[in-house]
Parts: sequence; C-alpha cells; structure tokens
Amino acid sequence: MKKLSGLLILAATPAFAAGDVAFFSLRNTNLIVLLAFLLFIGVLVYFKVPTLIGALLDKRAAGIKSDLDEARALHEEAKTLLASYERKSREVRDLADQIVTSAKRDAQAAADQAKVDLASTIARRVKAAEEQIASAEAGALRQVKDRAVTIAVAAASELLRKQLSADDKAKLMDASITEVETRLH
Repeated sequence: MKKLSGLLILAATPAFAAGDVAFFSLRNTNLIVLLAFLLFIGVLVYFKVPTLIGALLDKRAAGIKSDLDEARALHEEAKTLLASYERKSREVRDLADQIVTSAKRDAQAAADQAKVDLASTIARRVKAAEEQIASAEAGALRQVKDRAVTIAVAAASELLRKQLSADDKAKLMDASITEVETRLH
C-alpha cells in the first residue's frame, strides 16, 4: 500500500499544478485518468498478463535460441561440406594435372618414336632407291656392253668376211669348234 500511495503522490504532483480544481474531486480529469490507469494496471496484474507476456517472451527467446543453434549447426555443416568440396576439387585438379603430364609425356614419346620410324623409313627408301639406281646403272652398262659387243662382233665379222678367204674361214671355224669341245669336256 505504501508503494501505491507513493505512486499517487508522484502522479498527483502535475495535478496540483493545474490550479483551482481540487485534486480529489471527480471533476478533476487527471484523477479520473489516474484511477483508470491504476485500474487497468490492476486488471493486468490480476489476470497475470505480465507473467503471460514474460512466458511468451521466454518462449520466443527459446525459439530464437533454437533457431540460432540450428543456424550454427547448419553453418558448421556448410563449412564441413565446403572443406570436403575444396579437398575433392584439389584432388581432381591434381589428378587432371597428372593426366595432362602423362598425356604430354606419352605424346612426346609417340613423337620421338614417329621421328625414329620416319628416319628408318626414309633410310629404307633411300637404300631402295640407291639399289634401284645401281640396278638401273648396271642394266644400262650391260646394255651398253652388249651393244658394244654386238657392234664389235658385227664389225669384226664384217671385217673378217672382207679380209679372210674361204680356206682361212674353215680353219678358224675348226679351231673354234675344237676349243669349245675342250672347254666343255
């Protein structure tokens, strides 16, 4: 009760400044407003509204706290997933680098082998061409020799025909036949 009277005294101070109307009169609007306000506060306290409001605020605070805890848990899960994806990304990048390095190494080896094969093929073709040239050269020399022999034989036979008598021809023929017989046997 002391508190209520202390509150009324503090609240009544502006009413005393109003002037000619007595404070405890029903004509004083300040007193009516004060009584209505106190009645309103009393009703709120009687129906335990401050406790209900406190309970609602506590419930809301608990909901916010659970939301924050859930958000923290989701944040930690997201960090874990991000770290996992970054690790996987590094692993994939390293694997890709290894594949590229291996492919470059294989391509270089294939290029080196192709150079060796090409040099070998060129060498074989050059050798084959040289053999064909040598064969053609030998064939040309043989043809020239054969032609020279043919011309020489024709010239010699022509010369012998003109210079040798029939008797000399018969002797030469007999000597040739004898020589061929001795060489064949």
